[in-house]
Amino acid sequence: MTGADASLTGYGVHVPDQIVTGAEIAAESGIPEDVVVEKMGLREKRVCPPDSEHVSDMCVQAGERAIADAGIDPASLDLVLFHGSEYKDHVVWSAAADVAERLDATEAYATESYSLCAGAPIALRQVRAQLLADDVDAALLVAASREEDLVDYDNERSSFMFNFGSGAAAAVLEADRGDAASAHSRTADGSVADRTRATVHRSAAITDGSFSRDVVMPAGGSVEPASHESVEAGRHTLDVPDQDGMKERLGAVSLPNYLAVADDALARSGFDRSDLDFVALTHMKRSFHETLLEELGVDPETDAYYLDQYGHVQSADQLLALDEALQRERIAAGDVVLFLAAGTGYTWAATVLTWTG
Repeated sequence: MTGADASLTGYGVHVPDQIVTGAEIAAESGIPEDVVVEKMGLREKRVCPPDSEHVSDMCVQAGERAIADAGIDPASLDLVLFHGSEYKDHVVWSAAADVAERLDATEAYATESYSLCAGAPIALRQVRAQLLADDVDAALLVAASREEDLVDYDNERSSFMFNFGSGAAAAVLEADRGDAASAHSRTADGSVADRTRATVHRSAAITDGSFSRDVVMPAGGSVEPASHESVEAGRHTLDVPDQDGMKERLGAVSLPNYLAVADDALARSGFDRSDLDFVALTHMKRSFHETLLEELGVDPETDAYYLDQYGHVQSADQLLALDEALQRERIAAGDVVLFLAAGTGYTWAATVLTWTG
């Protein structure tokens, strides 16, 4: 629709109360504590109790906060999109439908989009397109992960996943068509108040499918259905069959692909690296986090937030970083914000926003 914008009008995050420290992970895995805390960048992370706080529960918590932040009636939502972990309450099950029901989003249709840890920028891209096409007027994006359940600390091959933590994030996106019916609300005196917190601009993504089989949970799918034998053999945790090979191949392409999607998304949005004010980035080892941000021309200390007290919470990372940055006043009205992520498979993705307040 000509003249329309896609606006982020509210967001919310949620993490469980239970904490696992880097020291505890070091003790369980046998990796030196300084490696876990300093190199892997994990002081602590949040985890869910085994029998509670499932993916849907965390999505509802974050979704309630996002809806309240946006100041909308959940019945006004046209879409609930789940873009979090494929590991959720049940196998072959719609978390999106469950979340929509529990949030009283009675007029929304519910669907899911799965891009692993690259999910946040891609979900923004997908819903922005629907808003601008006048397909929906208001959408709730929800994501949650407790993939920490799938980590075997005795498996050194999967050590790069020892940072997996639990939590959720949600965002309300609305079409702003320049009238009082969208991305605006009526004040007590009948005037129109703008609810926009950020304008969502353009995106970019790259997939290198040569990595598609590098990270797997061996059993539980059609290749190896679950059985007593697969459970007893511990084949229901994440594994990296060729850790050294993956590391070597990924090391050659990861930084260039991160920079490529960042530059592409910025250019499509009418910006370049010099315009960047804040980068909300997937949690990764500390040295690569700093290298990537320095390549982008931003200060890791002031223009980003390192998630070393959360770990990697799949596609919730970007909103967790944004929330921490806002609390520390690292983002102001008019700032250009980049959501930058990567997920095994391997996909790199970026979406640009302008923060408005």
